[in-house]
Amino acid sequence: MTEFVVVIPARFASTRLPGKALLDIHGKPMLQHVYERGAESGASEVVIATDDERIAAAAEAFGATVCMTSDQHRSGTERIAEVADLLDWPDDQVVVNLQGDEPGMPATLLDQCAALLDDATADIATLASPFLAQLDFNNPNCVKVIRDVKGHAIYFSRAAIPYARDTGSEKRAVGAALHHHGIYAYRCGVLRELVAAAPSDLEVCEQLEQLRALSLGMTIAVGVPPVRPGTGIDTPEDLERAKQEILG
Repeated sequence: MTEFVVVIPARFASTRLPGKALLDIHGKPMLQHVYERGAESGASEVVIATDDERIAAAAEAFGATVCMTSDQHRSGTERIAEVADLLDWPDDQVVVNLQGDEPGMPATLLDQCAALLDDATADIATLASPFLAQLDFNNPNCVKVIRDVKGHAIYFSRAAIPYARDTGSEKRAVGAALHHHGIYAYRCGVLRELVAAAPSDLEVCEQLEQLRALSLGMTIAVGVPPVRPGTGIDTPEDLERAKQEILG
């Protein structure tokens, strides 16, 4: 498998859960749990990217490598692109974007996502699982992805796609879509091209950054993991759920 690095973008500001990167989960800040998942993977290096001195201090205290970045970034992708430039990574370097609020992301899934870029036709890689419930399929906070026969993304949406036109075909629609997980692998050259481009109309409409890549004609490989990631943390309820999941 191609060598890869992991970058964890982490910020202190959060509308629904301020300072969530440093919230305690069983005696450790959430960010440390995320870092440990990265360290357990096959990555040659794990870097925490932040613009906040509080996060940097906490990360250095548990032994992480920290890269300080601008406070003007609109997304984790832009923050990772700055890290790639600051550390002078070549265009063919593979980077896995592990979001800082995913303490339940199994390390094996980082390896799986990176390995999808062994396919030279893929520009970006990500993961998605079958939907567990109709309720999730209808939830706009659960992003749907449709793949082609090669396992490449056709479209991502917050809407329930594909649309069940005929009565009784709802189960078929749910089965055709996958529940997208927020993990990505890129080559640095693709990452640089992505952040240099303006947001596409589709991206602005759905508020899904991966639609910029599709609008640029990039190929996104979508793998189905053997296990589902744990809860991503956006709310106090998510935090309590994640605490229970980590306990097992």
